[in-house]
Amino acid sequence: MTLPKRNLNVAKSSTTQNVRPVYLVDGARTPFLKARGKPGLFSAIDLALGATNPLMLRQPFEASDLDEVIYGCMMPSADEANIARIIALRIGGGDKLTAHTVQRNCASGLQAIDNGVRNIAHGYSDLVLCGGVDSMSRAPLLLREDMVHWLAKFNRAKSPIAKAKAIASLKGRYFAPIIALMRGLTDPVVGLNMGQTAENLAYRFGITREEMDEYSVQSHLRLTESMKAGKLDEIVPLYGAKGKIFSEDDGVRPDSSVEKLAKLKPFFDRPYGKVTPANSSQITDGASSLILASEEAIKKHKLKPIAKLNPAQWAGLDPAEMGLGPAHAIAETLKSHHLIMDNIDYWEINEAFAAQVQACVIALNDEEYCTNELGLKQAVGEISNDKLNIDGGAIALGHPVGSSGARIVLHMAHTLQREKAQKGIATLCIGGGQGGAMLVEAV
Repeated sequence: MTLPKRNLNVAKSSTTQNVRPVYLVDGARTPFLKARGKPGLFSAIDLALGATNPLMLRQPFEASDLDEVIYGCMMPSADEANIARIIALRIGGGDKLTAHTVQRNCASGLQAIDNGVRNIAHGYSDLVLCGGVDSMSRAPLLLREDMVHWLAKFNRAKSPIAKAKAIASLKGRYFAPIIALMRGLTDPVVGLNMGQTAENLAYRFGITREEMDEYSVQSHLRLTESMKAGKLDEIVPLYGAKGKIFSEDDGVRPDSSVEKLAKLKPFFDRPYGKVTPANSSQITDGASSLILASEEAIKKHKLKPIAKLNPAQWAGLDPAEMGLGPAHAIAETLKSHHLIMDNIDYWEINEAFAAQVQACVIALNDEEYCTNELGLKQAVGEISNDKLNIDGGAIALGHPVGSSGARIVLHMAHTLQREKAQKGIATLCIGGGQGGAMLVEAV
């Protein structure tokens, strides 16, 4: 018997139909702290609790009233396996509060929110704590494979002579560590690190070094202005062991200029490339936590929602051009909700690289790309610069990989409230060749 062919487009579109609405009722994030060449003060669990404890203290319900905890994390430490469960227990949720950790590279935080949204929408949960975290400064150093084999050989040696022979075979190069962060940010299929994929986009779309640097300066200046104006009220302070208070994102450079950035040399494609550390996102530590609720939970606990969230849309593409993931996910999101560009008031595209954001904007407004790559009949349209990342982005404040997807959703909700706007899309590229996007709506 031949089975009927499944209509994938219908299946994707139906995710927002015949389900319960899901609301974001509150959220908080830590300051994003730039990695400075050594392990940071805060572990991933320190950061996650730093965001979650103040958030829970201002709620009219107890942690034990939560149905589940879902958290994204890319690189937990050896003591933080299933970090979501650790969070659930440490906030006083009790033994019966279930929790699971998700990992979708750069979109781990968005994946956590998406899981929560879908569980509430389909009636499996009513009240969910979700978010994401990474302490990238504490990414481990790994032993080389030949060092691992040598250690195994030494441990098998029983006699003093055998051990002496093993020691004699030890070579200095065995001690060279593998930097887990760099390995994790390299795609094993195409053999390119994320910066090299950004170089690919700059070449494909003719984005100049000066244009990248101009965008990066804009990110820093916008974040600086937003900090001065108090527009980042989702941040809760962290407290160091010696009483030091961390209350702001500390990677921002208020004095950034194109002239200063022009002095930096390419980092990922030396000496001819265009991508530098300054027009790339910063390696950063941080966490973001959100509380999602059904209408039933809102009525029961007398909560005040700040936004309505929809299931995320996910898209795949060539890993060598992974930075275009948001363009693909945006097209899917608009299609599934029967929207056009003009319906969207604000956009958050995570700034993995300046070239990556710029390439997405160009691609969505390019008819040839939209027809050949997205399967559309015409260009999606133009994203106006005055609606995009209006408070700066990851180039200025950092990109703790597990947290960024949750941060942009939370900040989009605050932006819609502040600007009295109706709809926004939060989206980001994903290492490995994917994109994710979520429609956020004002209540």
